[in-house]
Amino acid sequence: MSFQIKYISRAAIFKQPPIPDILSITRCYLCAMELLDGQLVSRTIKEGLRLKVAQLTAEGKKVPHLAAVLVGNNGASETYVGAKVKACAEIGFKSTLLRLEDNISENKLLNIIEDLNDDPDVDGILVQLPLPKHISDEKVINTIHPSKDVDGFHPVNVGKMVQGLPTFISATPHGILLMLEHYKINTKGKHAVVVGRSNIVGRPMSILLSSNTPTGNCTVTICHSHTHNLAEICRQGDIIVAALGKPEFVRADMVKEGAVVIDVGITRVPDSTKKSGFALKGDVKFDEVAPRCSYITPVPGGVGPMTIAALMKNTFLACEERNGVTLI
Repeated sequence: MSFQIKYISRAAIFKQPPIPDILSITRCYLCAMELLDGQLVSRTIKEGLRLKVAQLTAEGKKVPHLAAVLVGNNGASETYVGAKVKACAEIGFKSTLLRLEDNISENKLLNIIEDLNDDPDVDGILVQLPLPKHISDEKVINTIHPSKDVDGFHPVNVGKMVQGLPTFISATPHGILLMLEHYKINTKGKHAVVVGRSNIVGRPMSILLSSNTPTGNCTVTICHSHTHNLAEICRQGDIIVAALGKPEFVRADMVKEGAVVIDVGITRVPDSTKKSGFALKGDVKFDEVAPRCSYITPVPGGVGPMTIAALMKNTFLACEERNGVTLI
């Protein structure tokens, strides 16, 4: 077995991802819509958490500790984990990054997770997906103790979410709800169309939007690859959540005037005009769709930062419970 444990300090420096010029984009569509600025909302949430962590420190209490497990050398996974560890440093969380070789056996990985479960200093555990093909995502997710499952993927936490009980909500759907709440978007009685049925985004999103909560009470239609008349169904949506992983799939003829459009997708598309050789595209054809919307998320700078903010909130709640404040 070969792995590294690295403790990340608040002084750790990470390369900043490019931040889109939100103001200039907004000016282009000022009369038609408003951007849902995930960078802005995420910063607000993280600043609130930073102040709370500072108070915990001043009172001599335990600060949140997030353990991240990265298997192999997947470039996208490296970026995602780096962003999460960076957020911990900004807020004042303690973080542990475990880098494991991609040929690690499934049993050894499960044993490492069990050790993290037993570590009283660790509040949250996330194992970055995807994993190598010889390792079962399901077994890994089920091994993480529900009280440390800050990604919200464990069946116990998913079951509690379905029942409307306090629990950790999957980070991306949770982040979307936090964004809707921040912008005071009225969801009550609206028709929400969720395009995509993954267990990470589509299914939990459909349940949360239909729940009896301030950011719920929608009538929800969930669509997928076998849905007939998909464009017609999307046109009925007051709120559209695009989470199918197909670049620029949602076009203007699929969106009615005044709709709220949440673009969850982010895909690297070859682009010779970019220095990197690729461009990041969402599941929505932004230039076409934006003029028809009341609100829309950009890519990047929309749902992505909110996913990390939600993960940080879950980690803080897990720590609070261990400090004796039962919040979940």
